[in-house]
Amino acid sequence: MSPDESSLFDFPCSFPIKAMGRNEGDFETTVVGIVRRHAPDLGEGAVRAQSSGGGRFVSITVTITATSRDQIDAIYADLTAADLVLMAL
Repeated sequence: MSPDESSLFDFPCSFPIKAMGRNEGDFETTVVGIVRRHAPDLGEGAVRAQSSGGGRFVSITVTITATSRDQIDAIYADLTAADLVLMAL
């Protein structure tokens, strides 16, 4: 990581992680579980869910207190590797 990339954030900071997938099964539980592995101190109100207009898809936003760029990268790597996650932002 270049010095310019690391200066984009002033850690620790509040950082929203968003994952999208089909509105079925254990999608929300899966996403929250992945994020919690890397950020175990999730506070109350840290998770928000929003269904698509037709209800077929859902986005889950988990706001964490990020401590490093490596932590954020690890969360995104695990989310994109999960079969239920169609997209992570």
